[in-house]
Amino acid sequence: MNFIAMNRFKVGKGNEQAFESVWLNREIHLHKEPGFIEFHLLRGPDRDDHVLYSSHTVWESEANFTAWTKSQSFRDAHKGVGERGSLYLGHPEFEGFTVIQTVAADGTSEAAE
Repeated sequence: MNFIAMNRFKVGKGNEQAFESVWLNREIHLHKEPGFIEFHLLRGPDRDDHVLYSSHTVWESEANFTAWTKSQSFRDAHKGVGERGSLYLGHPEFEGFTVIQTVAADGTSEAAE
């Protein structure tokens, strides 16, 4: 069963470009991690005091994701995060999901076992 790890970020108004720049200009190593499938950075709704963003990674399993969170690669990817705290309203919110069903563009459906 695939696992999706998501973080939601409330980015303060006026900080959108700086936030996106951090992500778009970072050194990427996720593709080297066992079980990694893909990553997405999403821009969401514009609220009164923030813009909602979400990042999510898709992994072959929750175990692959957990192993990554304990790796040097994870620590390297997250160093300096505290220095960028002024971009956010509060802390990012983590949510993890086990994939139950996948529907492909060709209409085929696959249920997790």
